[in-house]
Amino acid sequence: MTEKEWKILLDAVNGKALDEMPIGFIIDSPWTPGWAGMTTLDYFSSEQMWLEANFKAIETFPEAIFLPGFWSEFGMCTEPSAFGTKCSFETNALPFAHPIINDIANADNISKPDPTKDGLLPFMLNRLKHAQKQIERKGHAIRFAVARGPLNIASFLLGTTEFLTGIKIDPEKANRFLDMITDFLIDWLNLQMDTFPTIDGIFVLDDIVGFLGEPDFIAFAKPRLQKIFNCRKVNVRFFHNDAPGLVCAPHLAEVGINLFNFSHEHDIAQMKKLVGNKVALLGNIPPRDVLGAGTPEQVAQSAKDMLGRLSDKRGIIASCGGGIPQNVPTENIKAFIDTIRKK
Repeated sequence: MTEKEWKILLDAVNGKALDEMPIGFIIDSPWTPGWAGMTTLDYFSSEQMWLEANFKAIETFPEAIFLPGFWSEFGMCTEPSAFGTKCSFETNALPFAHPIINDIANADNISKPDPTKDGLLPFMLNRLKHAQKQIERKGHAIRFAVARGPLNIASFLLGTTEFLTGIKIDPEKANRFLDMITDFLIDWLNLQMDTFPTIDGIFVLDDIVGFLGEPDFIAFAKPRLQKIFNCRKVNVRFFHNDAPGLVCAPHLAEVGINLFNFSHEHDIAQMKKLVGNKVALLGNIPPRDVLGAGTPEQVAQSAKDMLGRLSDKRGIIASCGGGIPQNVPTENIKAFIDTIRKK
């Protein structure tokens, strides 16, 4: 992300009136390798191909801010790998992290990893170190420390159904499990920030938050997210949950979050009201069925409809309701950008 893009992002997060509505997209391994003409496995295993794919995106769409920017990751295997999960990689499919326990009763058997040496995390960090000079020569900087959230990781280590059942069967053990994962995540985020002083944002992704009712959100998710987002003083505290988000939305400002990417199933005006104009929004046309599978004309109409629902466009970064999914074509992204720029 360039200095200019970062300033635009900060202005949007701070609710300033801008001459043009910012446009931003979350991009990572579901979309980037296929769009850039390489296999998913090549994208993960070649530092240079990963870097070239990210450069191609920023050069093809200079009007958009890509978040978090040069995301060094190994899909959903990134953080679970540090706990010892088996990771399966295929040539052109997303990797999968296999559960390592099948009952919340065994959660105490899992110990906190060391992000400096466990799993794929040292490789993820080293990839960024090796690319840093090339990134900076292009006028960009590493701006975000990134991690999947504690409930998301718990669901990979235990299984989603087993984890959600576990918080009801043995809430005390579930709380200890989540506390351990949260402490690990804070170590991991701090390591990224210590390694790259240009980082001034924390980006956490946790869709499992969307599977909780409000009492469970308050009991299990809210205190951990609050601890994570306040582990370091940064200017952008960015949360992604494109599962149901109405339960968590009124709590986000109190948690410390100031930028939220949410599901396309929620009306953007309704979400703006729920967050009380205290949290900027990144959203939210349908990512798969419109941005991915629609025609450029359908993308443009969806973008117009989204804008038409907003009486106050401050604190809005135009995007889709989630990350860019697989197989989104160039012409659809350009149709979205052109529509937003014309409004």
